[in-house]
Formats: sequence, structure tokens, C-alpha cells
Amino acid sequence: MHSPFVFALVTKCFYDRTPKTEYSILRNYRNALLENKNTIEVTDFGAGSRVFNSNTRRIDQIAKNAGITEKRAELLFRLSRYFEPENVLEIGTSLGLSTSALLLGNPKAKITTLEGCPETAKIAQQQFEKFGFQNIELINTEFETYLSNSATNQQPSTNNHQLTYFDGNHSKAATLKYFELLLPTITNETVWIFDDIHWSADMEEAWETIKNHPKVTVTIDTFQWGLVFFRYEQQKEHFVIRI
Repeated sequence: MHSPFVFALVTKCFYDRTPKTEYSILRNYRNALLENKNTIEVTDFGAGSRVFNSNTRRIDQIAKNAGITEKRAELLFRLSRYFEPENVLEIGTSLGLSTSALLLGNPKAKITTLEGCPETAKIAQQQFEKFGFQNIELINTEFETYLSNSATNQQPSTNNHQLTYFDGNHSKAATLKYFELLLPTITNETVWIFDDIHWSADMEEAWETIKNHPKVTVTIDTFQWGLVFFRYEQQKEHFVIRI
């Protein structure tokens, strides 16, 4: 490994095995959802806020099958603690499992999290209040519309996020669209985390496009996630690290 930056990240964050008291809070948050047998109407959106899927699902099943795993939540917690971002953007709240990890990693951070489904967002907000989480702004919105408004300075608060977690529409077109819309906001300290980069051939193509973008200098492929950095002082390097 040639990059001191990546070496430090891997050894001090990725492979940090020391127990954290916050992990128990993450488990309690998850267990509260797994014990919830209520059903909600889950709505997924395509381009331009067009509904392409709507179905009734149990909350515990959403948490079990669609939520971030316990291991990944703990890693996301460590990443948030390691980088200490003042402002975080999450694209895809779902039930708030990832949001809670981001917040607990750096409780002083201001987190803006976007969710397209109103019923899912409602459950997440209830969870945040139940656990006393502060500094979270949950916005029920269609992702592309919100990010487009940001790009035209109608929502300038999105322009200073040091960490962005992309866990929304897992398609090539949507992923690259979000990438392009947020590209003007990057700084030397920006950290982007893309979920499910190998979920489909479509997403793998999106990941390759992102890696090859001239403004991207360092990427880390953990199989589940792709981490992207824009560090001006570093030569372009791509790493594959299994966790």
C-alpha cells in the first residue's frame, strides 16, 4: 500500500477492533425495529418523482432485509468518528439505521438525511425522537429534485458536507446523476461513500465511471462500499480492501 493516508485509514479505522459503548446503542436501535411488527406502505420512486413500486411491508422485515447490517453500521460509525465531518448528507434514510451510526460517530455533526417514502421517513423520525438523537434534519423528498435545487443554490446548505453517504436509488443513471450534481461541492476533505457498488452490472459500470473521473484521486473498494476521495496532493490510486 503506497498511500500513507489510506494506510492510516485502514489500520486506525477499518481494522479498529476495540469495543465501543455506542455499539450497544446501535444494537438497541436495530432491535427496536426488529420488534416492530406493524406494516407500512413503502413507496419507491423513479425519475422525476414517478412512483414505480408501492407495497405493504412489515417494519421488522424492512430492518432485517433492507437495512444496513450490524457490521456495516459499526464501520460507518468508525468512519464518522475518524473523519469528524461537521456536516453530513445521507441520500436514503430508510429506517435510520445508517443515520444513527453517522450521528453516534460524531454527535456534533449536523446530518441532513433524505428519504423518498413518507411512511418510512415517519418511522425513522419516531426512532430518532425515541433515542433522543439531535442534529438530524430528515427531509421527505425525491433525491434528484433536492440535489438539483442544491446545484442551483436554492438549497445552499448542501454545499458544505464533508461526508456524503449514497444509499438511495441503486441504478447507474441515478448514481451518476447524484455524483455530477454534487461534484461542484467537493473540497480536499470530502469523503463520499457509495453503497452496493457491485450490486449489479449497472452499478459496477457506474463505479468504474466514478473511479475514472479526473477529479477523483483515491478510491477504496470494500466490495459492499466504494469510498471516494478528492485529495489534490495525491496521485490517482485505486485500492481493493476486504473487511
